[in-house]
Amino acid sequence: MRKGFSSVALGWLVLGLGAAVPLYGQLLEPGGTPSSASSMLTDPTSNPGKVLLLDLEKRFAKDVAERGGAAFATWFAPDGVTLGNGAAPVVGRLAIAKSANWTAKEYQLTWTPTDAVMGPSGDIGYTWGHFEGHSKDANGNPITTSGRYISIWRKEPDGTWKVVLDAGANEPAAGGDCCKLPTPGSN
Repeated sequence: MRKGFSSVALGWLVLGLGAAVPLYGQLLEPGGTPSSASSMLTDPTSNPGKVLLLDLEKRFAKDVAERGGAAFATWFAPDGVTLGNGAAPVVGRLAIAKSANWTAKEYQLTWTPTDAVMGPSGDIGYTWGHFEGHSKDANGNPITTSGRYISIWRKEPDGTWKVVLDAGANEPAAGGDCCKLPTPGSN
C-alpha cells in the first residue's frame, strides 16, 4: 500500500508486458519536478498509452486524497496485490479494502507519477513515482513517510482499468543515518 517493499526487481516486469520495455527520459534530478500535462506535449516518449496511464494515476491519487483507504481499494482488480516494506502481501480487493481502513483525515496518502509505460498489447502497463504519507503519532506529532512506488495497471474485460499490483519502497536512510562508525569513547 505504498508503504514500501524491499525489492527493486520489478524494474523490468514481464507480467504480460512482453519483452522488456526500456524506460526513456523522465529521470528527475534531485529537486526536479515530475512530468506535467504540458510537458507531455514536448516529451518525445509521449504516446496515447502513456497519457492514459498517467491520467489513471492522477485520478487514483485524487480519489484517495479525498476519500482515503476506501477509495484506495476500489481502484484494484479483484485479484489485485499490494506489497509493503516488511509486510506480508495483501492479496485481493477485499483484503486490500480491509487493510486500507484509514480516513483521509487521519492519513493523507499522496503520490506523483514520474513515468508510465504501456505494454505492446495495450491492455497492461505500469506507472512509477514518488509517494508521501502524512499522519500523526499518539501524541499528535506529525509523521511523514516517503518513497517510490510502482503500480501495474490492467484493462479488465469490461473495459475499465484496475491496479493489479501496487508496491512501494521507503526512501533509503539519509547518507549520515546509517552505518556510522563509533566515535572514540561512545560505547
